[in-house]
Amino acid sequence: MKPAPALKDFADAPSPVREGQGFDTQKLGPWLRERIAGLDGEIAIEQFGRGFSNLTYLLRVGARELVLRRAPPGVKIKSAHDMGREYRILSHLADVWNKTPRPLALCDDESLIGSAFYVMERVRGVILRARVPSGLSLDTETMRRVSTSTIDTLAEIHAIDFRAAGLGDLGKPDGYIQRQLTGWTDRYRKAQTDDVPTFEELGKWLFANAPTESGASLIHNDFKYDNVVLDPELRGVVSVLDWEMATIGDPLMDLGTTLGYWVDPDDPPVFQVMVFGPTNLPGNLRRAEVARRYFEKSGRDPKGVLFYYANALYKLAVVAQQLYKRYKDGLTKEERYAPMLEGVRAVTSAALVAVAKGRIDRLSEE
Repeated sequence: MKPAPALKDFADAPSPVREGQGFDTQKLGPWLRERIAGLDGEIAIEQFGRGFSNLTYLLRVGARELVLRRAPPGVKIKSAHDMGREYRILSHLADVWNKTPRPLALCDDESLIGSAFYVMERVRGVILRARVPSGLSLDTETMRRVSTSTIDTLAEIHAIDFRAAGLGDLGKPDGYIQRQLTGWTDRYRKAQTDDVPTFEELGKWLFANAPTESGASLIHNDFKYDNVVLDPELRGVVSVLDWEMATIGDPLMDLGTTLGYWVDPDDPPVFQVMVFGPTNLPGNLRRAEVARRYFEKSGRDPKGVLFYYANALYKLAVVAQQLYKRYKDGLTKEERYAPMLEGVRAVTSAALVAVAKGRIDRLSEE
């Protein structure tokens, strides 16, 4: 009988580098050895995940494992792919919080591998993605523990003294919500290819119902299951990844982003199609429970959570539109981008369901 796999066997594993996303490791080697002591041997390269933003690689140099982050080829939105900014955030956080990988070296010379990049230590653990690996048992007790730890970690981020960490100038919290609404709407206009009435309707509702800021904290801006590393025994979160969109802003906007990624098991089919992680498995905190847990841990006022949730779906729609335009303009050949226009329609329709019902859960109920 074949032995049951151990949980450590499901630690996040890389795969071969995707077509068009590789680079010359021969040029990279000397640069790495000048900056990171103890590297010996040839560089073997693989690629992590199938994310839609910055690209992440595993570098094996002898017995040493490093992680490299770079912008995807053909992307011109520099603010969204600023390697120096992301490196700086990690450098400051590493001294005050133990749930970030430690950065090791930054390169802003695009001639070396075709884009700016940075290298950091590898954090081993399990990352839960939309598709659960075959053989990984995520029972009710495990998912309750994991989901609770995940939301508690979000509250931890918002409690970090960002000024003491040297990140006080990372963003401008005053007027943050209005700037976000205007900025995401502008991004959509620049990437727009078709008329989507539900997007326009949702935007009007958001501008008409925008609250004032609830406060200011360090916010991650992309906090979901596939951006957290769980310890190999699935006891809880050990590290948070992908800080490229982090800033100083309203923490409830960050909570909203997480709620936008969080699909409940009884959500309508359109929600299930856009699932970002196994939040719909039994045992997970449900979306309304996520909000309650966060407010309990953070002590913040839960008023207006519907706005933050609807705004998160609005942003997801914009990202889907940007990806669709990249595909339509021939900047990528990845077929997973082809149906993104339908994603824009689906996400904004889903948000309008929540708005009409006046709540963030039980959206299938009449």
